[in-house]
Amino acid sequence: MMISKRLSALLLLLAISAPVWAQSGTPAKPAQTPAPAAVESAKTPPATTSNTPQKAPDRASAYFHFTMAHMYEEMLANYGRSELASKAIEEYKLAIDADPSSSFLNAGLAELYVRTGRIRDAVVEAQDIIKNDPNNIDARRLLGRIYLRSLGDTQAGSQSQSILKLAIDQYEQIVKLDPKSVDDHLLLGRLYKLNNENARSEAEFKTAVSLQPNSEEAVTTLSYLYTENGDAARAQQILEGVPQADRSAKIYAALGYTYEQQKKYKDAIAAYRKSFALDKDNLDSARGLAQNLMNDGQIDAALAQYKLIAEADPQDAQTYMRIAEIYRRNGNFDKALQSLKDAAEIVPDSLELPYNMAVIYEAMGRYDEAAQILQTLITKTDKPDGSYSQPERNNRSIFIERLGSIYREQNKTQLAVDTYRKMLPLGDDNAARAYQQIIDTNRDVKNWPAATAAAQEAVEKLPNDRSLKIVLAAQKADMGQPDAAIAEVKAMLKGTPEDRETWLALAQMYSRLRRWPDAEGAITKAEQLSSRQEEKDYVLFVAGSIYERQKKYDQAEAAFRKVVATDPRNATALNYLGYMLADRGTRLEEALGYIRKAVQIDPQNGAYLDSLGWVYYKMGNYELAEENLRKAVDKTSNDPTVHDHLADLYMKTGRLKLAINHWERSLAEWNKTVAAEVDPQDVAQVQKKLESAKVKVAKQK
Repeated sequence: MMISKRLSALLLLLAISAPVWAQSGTPAKPAQTPAPAAVESAKTPPATTSNTPQKAPDRASAYFHFTMAHMYEEMLANYGRSELASKAIEEYKLAIDADPSSSFLNAGLAELYVRTGRIRDAVVEAQDIIKNDPNNIDARRLLGRIYLRSLGDTQAGSQSQSILKLAIDQYEQIVKLDPKSVDDHLLLGRLYKLNNENARSEAEFKTAVSLQPNSEEAVTTLSYLYTENGDAARAQQILEGVPQADRSAKIYAALGYTYEQQKKYKDAIAAYRKSFALDKDNLDSARGLAQNLMNDGQIDAALAQYKLIAEADPQDAQTYMRIAEIYRRNGNFDKALQSLKDAAEIVPDSLELPYNMAVIYEAMGRYDEAAQILQTLITKTDKPDGSYSQPERNNRSIFIERLGSIYREQNKTQLAVDTYRKMLPLGDDNAARAYQQIIDTNRDVKNWPAATAAAQEAVEKLPNDRSLKIVLAAQKADMGQPDAAIAEVKAMLKGTPEDRETWLALAQMYSRLRRWPDAEGAITKAEQLSSRQEEKDYVLFVAGSIYERQKKYDQAEAAFRKVVATDPRNATALNYLGYMLADRGTRLEEALGYIRKAVQIDPQNGAYLDSLGWVYYKMGNYELAEENLRKAVDKTSNDPTVHDHLADLYMKTGRLKLAINHWERSLAEWNKTVAAEVDPQDVAQVQKKLESAKVKVAKQK
């Protein structure tokens, strides 16, 4: 679905380093890059004119033959005839024979070899020059460019790695010979990055910045390195260190990207606006602006921006997909599908397009059509021998997981579980996610033994996956072994930043056990180990849920508001905040706004539909309350709270028998629920309402 970071870096290297023709015209034939073995084996030059015994140079003859060689090069560029290349090479050899000590002539011949695709011969010539003159930087740069070119045409593997090492060796020598060359430090830094040597890469980029503090290339390259390594704040500091008067469109674009990674969407919008104002032909800045308008919830403004991009570049399929996403978010599904069809005309073989169509059909509740598209994608990407590349594994896993989720939405539990199991052969994270989905699916239908069995199987098959061990421990705690389960999780604490996940699990386990001081202590530990904004947001959300269960509503509300402030499209936090207000009958209009936004983001979510129905009930709008509560019951028929809410509505509107039916169903679902999820007060209230309704029915009879 996307280009890997490693490949992106490689493409960047090639864009900077690939040699180009200095003359106008067409070369005799496209340069053919040799196999890596040919590049590496060219270390012992064969006998050439440059290796003949020393004699007095005949510079007049050398100059004559060089002139003839240059003339043939000009003719080659203009007419593209292969015999002209041979004549130019022969003249160069005669010139070198007349003046064997001339590195200039050897370099010219090597350059000609590169241009005519004779890469091995070019390597030999360049190495011969370096052998006689190790400090010849031009020869080293030529040899470095050859290695880069070969690297770009080489598939991943040991050969690619060996050529990368050769390129690094050359550029290490180049920066020693010319330590003030900003471009060479940047190129060496990119090579180190490609070789996963982040510390050395950072050192080269920092050297480039120190040599030229206002260089947009040096500053942005270093900032992207920091951002990629998860230190967006440091990247921001580097970029903001450039005086505003010296900031180019490229620097503002990098600044916008850095703000975006920190979810500072308004700052990102401002930066991308400045970038686009400085370079109106740069549609990448326009795309960054549109994306961050979306991130900030300015959907209409984002849509307008994407439409402008589509007008400027009608062949940009990704823009049509973004437009479709906006229409989907707004619930305008027909327009969303049309945008995807427009994109399909540009990239008819795309896997992403039909997948997005399936997502829209799912949002519309057209599950069968969504499932059919995903089944086709799964069949299309199937390889009987299982020889998938990593991107192919990831794509296939996404298709299968989405199909399983659709079956889960339709309450087709066994079909969902069977579908998720198809992810297991894909291995690694895909298998771990599959087990997590299987466990959750069984928990949804309150099949606790099956959930526990799946968790045990997961740990047996993936014994090194700490997350699955935590899931199994949590399952044991729910099934009546809390102390042993907590001890197992505590034993995973290592005193490292990885403990964040463990403390989060402990906080949630303590919360389900109603051990509130322990829960609050654990979530505080998790907060201390959270560095990225999304990590902090999730910790705040869990903290809010712990406070809410204790009826510490002010603290819970403050936590949820912080999450929504930094992540305006966090549907789970929006729903929790809105439901908490609605359930207490507090600030109902405000609660309605939060919940409606959550439903807009995920219109088929049963919990969100229940919240929407419940807030309408509290507002006295019983018609809309019933419409949404009935939808919620269809989506989550085994949720006792949803049945309780619908029963309250029926009771309020005088339909006692329907109310009794749903309160009885609510109690039945409570009885199938593990103790950790049961609030005795809620159960007692349902029982009391049921008995009261039965008495009223009896009196009516």
